[in-house]
Parts: sequence; structure tokens; C-alpha cells
Amino acid sequence: MFGSVVVGIGIAGCVRMRDLLAPLPSSAAEKLTIKGFVSRRSLEEQQGVKQISMTEALNREDIQVAFICTENKNHEEHIRQFLEAGKHVCIEYPMTLSYTSAVELWNLAQQKGLVLHEEHIELFTPDFKQLKKDIAGKILEEGTLHFTGGPLKPDFGFLAFSGIARLTWLADLFGELTVTAASLVDEKEKKYTKMTAHFLTQQQKPLTWIEERGPGLGRAKHINFRFLDCTITELPAGQREPVGLFMQDLVLFGRKLQGEVPAVELHTEKKRILHCLELADRIRQLSENTQA
Repeated sequence: MFGSVVVGIGIAGCVRMRDLLAPLPSSAAEKLTIKGFVSRRSLEEQQGVKQISMTEALNREDIQVAFICTENKNHEEHIRQFLEAGKHVCIEYPMTLSYTSAVELWNLAQQKGLVLHEEHIELFTPDFKQLKKDIAGKILEEGTLHFTGGPLKPDFGFLAFSGIARLTWLADLFGELTVTAASLVDEKEKKYTKMTAHFLTQQQKPLTWIEERGPGLGRAKHINFRFLDCTITELPAGQREPVGLFMQDLVLFGRKLQGEVPAVELHTEKKRILHCLELADRIRQLSENTQA
């Protein structure tokens, strides 16, 4: 069994606690058991779980795993603390707000023989799974992914990082990408931001990613992928699965802890994650030079 602590009791942290308390039967998630949670606030028991201090979480020998569900800007520090303390880490995306620090942390985990797992539940959603099936074998000519949502707090980081789930979609669907241009509109008084990033696929086909946030903007993904034989403008309605997204991720993490995930699969996942973080860094650099 792997004793676990949840750090950060927001929406994601509470879901993590729920799933750890009631793991999917006969799955790798059953090998994880929760020993406590950490929060900046002083709280009563949550779902029957007691609050412990960060120092206790880092030093207790019966805690081998940390689930980090804090604000994006704090991810790097918390990952480093737990890796240095010899704990495996499951982190909400984005792992960090810079590519360089992500590489450093992954190297640290490797040196210590620990599992560093970045959650990407967006790849488990029914609509994405169905979309991936629908476009398999098709030749992309050009495409656009436009995401809208409400304003974000500053501690979520630059839009290319806070929205890295969309970038992960594009990289998983179309392979490695090259950033050709990026721009940012930032109207702080209106709490409105809009980032536009342009890519080329390995086949030299254009892709555009727009991340737009502001008051009154509904949370939605708009796609327009033009292939040789068809154009897809709406996300397909995938088949709803009985196992929740976070539980699917928990099972995957549990399998990694037990050494059940093939090395080639681990390498492919790590390569994609670092590729997306490197793209996000490049988009930020270009956007800073072309900010409206």
C-alpha cells in the first residue's frame, strides 16, 4: 500500500480525496490509501480525513505519495519539496510554469527513482476519445481550436500554461508542432485576455490555437479541422463511461507506482508533456513581443 497526502483542498483536491477513499474495485487505485491532507487554511476533518502540516507530510514514513492540487504558481515548489523528501508525486497540469524547471524536476525524480505523474484528464474525456477515433488516418490540411472561458486569477500563469490541456489535445491529435507566431491581447481593466498561437505540423500544415477569457464568456471548445476528405466543426458526442476522469487518472498513476506501465508508454507520455511545456514557453516569449 502507498500512504498518500492531498495538498490543496479545492475542487480537484476534494475529488482526489473522494477517489482515494473509494477507489475503483480491483484496480491499481486500491493500492493507495489516504493518510491526511494539507491546506493553508485551518480546517475540520474533510470527508473523515484529518488535516496535517506540510512538515508532517514531508517527514512521515507512512506517506509515500503526494497529490498536489494547489495553484499553478506553487506547483514547482511543492513538487521539488516532495521529491527531495523521497515521495512520489501526482501533479495537476501544468506541472510548472516553465519548460526548464519541468525538465529539472523530471531529472530529479529519475535520480531518486520516483514517479512524477502529470494529470491530463482531458485525454480521458469521451469527446476527445471519439474525436481521436474519428480522425485516425485522415490527412489534416488546416485546423483551429478556439477555447473560451471566464477570467482567471494571476496565479494560474500565462494562458499557454493555464490552458495547456488544449495544447495537449493538439499535440496528441497531430504530433509534434512548431510555433511560428503568437500574440496576446490583455485588457486588464476589462479582465479580458486573448492569446493566439500559430503552429505547423510535421507535414507543414497550419494549426491555430486561440485561448480567450473574459467576463461573460461561456466555457466552450470550438473546432474547425479540415482534412482532405471532410471537415469537422463540432466535437463528437462520445460514449459516457462509468469510471470518472479523475479515477481513470488515479488508476494510471497507481499502475505507474507498481511498475505496470511499459517503458515505451512512459517515454511517449513524458516526451509529449515536455514538448507541450516547451511550446507553451515559446508561445509566451513570442506573445510578450507582440502584446496588443
